Amino acid sequence: MILAGDVGGTKVHLALYNFVGGQPKLIRDQKYPATEFGSLDEVVHAFLAVDGDKAAAEVKDVVAACFGCPGPVRDGRIKLTNLPWSLDVRDLRKSLGIEHIFLVNDLEANGYGIAELAPSAIFTLHPGDVTAIGHRGLIAAGTGLGEALLVWDGKKHQPLPSEGGHTDYAPRTDQDIRLLQYLRKTLKGRVSFERVVSGIGIKNVYAFLRDEEGMEEPAWLKERMEKEDPNAVIGTCAEDGSSEICYETMQIFAAAYGAETGNIALKVLAAGGMYLGGGVAPKILKTLQSGKFMEAYLDKGRLSPVLEAIPVRVILDDTCALLGAAAYAESRASELTGHSERVASYHAG
Repeated sequence: MILAGDVGGTKVHLALYNFVGGQPKLIRDQKYPATEFGSLDEVVHAFLAVDGDKAAAEVKDVVAACFGCPGPVRDGRIKLTNLPWSLDVRDLRKSLGIEHIFLVNDLEANGYGIAELAPSAIFTLHPGDVTAIGHRGLIAAGTGLGEALLVWDGKKHQPLPSEGGHTDYAPRTDQDIRLLQYLRKTLKGRVSFERVVSGIGIKNVYAFLRDEEGMEEPAWLKERMEKEDPNAVIGTCAEDGSSEICYETMQIFAAAYGAETGNIALKVLAAGGMYLGGGVAPKILKTLQSGKFMEAYLDKGRLSPVLEAIPVRVILDDTCALLGAAAYAESRASELTGHSERVASYHAG
């Protein structure tokens, strides 16, 4: 049995998997609000403490664990980007009593997960050349902005973690320049792509349109923004067309998302496709299809034909990182022990 975790800035998603016929099969999973816990250990203990005797049996059967986390992992250690936690695999092994524990970047986990997804879990935003084989790129707007490269080695795609979401924001239009100037002022300095293309970014763009561009915020919308999750309100009202400022917010967001997706595609020459992960993209498919995303994605001057040939796909399954973490843990544990849960599952029964 494998314990997998997707650690985000707002929630921690944990799951237990076994393998059936070579494929990971979910046993159970649970999401926890990250800010209500002082450490990852606490979250895992809460997850494994469910239903007493059954949980004890599950813990005994866990052969390996992997957690996808926001930030760079070095020597089995990571200081999380959007949470005040520092993790070390050596401490986790002692605390959790699991011999084989691995930490990987959250987008690296997503990268491993793509190969485990069913075809129905992928939405094609732009078909490109579906026959092409080669490197891929992965970009995921959620609480923050994650990026990864998936290098084709001739047999499989090897995910390489990246902190590309923290590179400098590049404005494309006059309005983008005003947005950059506004964010430089409000953030008191440097502006990264994450400050525009993320959950953080959606609120930043909305505030810019309201406070700097003078767009109206109706009383009913202001009230909803105060009582509900602002990003969910903005996204919903943009998708259903009930608010002009929300619609414009998401158009600017989509254009910046498309531009940075195109940037990654050029840097890695992603003939195998660009993938949009994270929690935002599946919720705003109508916005992504409305034109601004693809317009910005393809707006690369003389290199636009290169982008035209590269497919763009949206990952719909929010367990992609969990699947990837489970696959990684199983693979690494099998290397260390000589026993593969995946391979054994082909012969089980």
